[in-house]
Amino acid sequence: MKIGYARTSTLEQVAGLEGQERDLKAAGADKVYSERVSSVAKRDQLEAAIDYCREGDTLIVTKLDRLARSMPHLVSITQELERKGVTLNILAMNLDTSTPTGKLMLNLLGSIAQFERELMLERQLEGIAKAKADGKYKGRVPTAQRKAADVIKLKAEGLKAEEIADRLKISRASVFRVLKKAA
Repeated sequence: MKIGYARTSTLEQVAGLEGQERDLKAAGADKVYSERVSSVAKRDQLEAAIDYCREGDTLIVTKLDRLARSMPHLVSITQELERKGVTLNILAMNLDTSTPTGKLMLNLLGSIAQFERELMLERQLEGIAKAKADGKYKGRVPTAQRKAADVIKLKAEGLKAEEIADRLKISRASVFRVLKKAA
């Protein structure tokens, strides 16, 4: 059986998810698991897809970055699939781990992808540092601090921290921080 897995990082990427699902079905996926979640978040549908796989099955993804967030994560996934007797097929790379060459290519490409991501993050941090030095980067104002006046007003009205947090959609700890700063 062929099991497909599709993922986009944000809720706005509906077309990207639909495109992946279409490609997976065209590749013969009998069942497709999809989710819109960041690669670093808990991915319930990925876990469900891997759990559903049985010996002799193939897990299909459109691209490597849809499956794993890092080389250690990729190794963990491939070890789990291998333990279950499941092969992996990555459509964009025409990569199939049922062959020794496919396994080698997966490890090489996974390492390169991780290296590329680390370089991108390094460049991003350099850009932020330069923007800060030039006075152009201020960062995001914390959400709770923007609502400090409302926190103080609601507390003066006699509301408890939990009620304030619920009403303003901020954490209880943020309420206490605002009140401590105001005291």
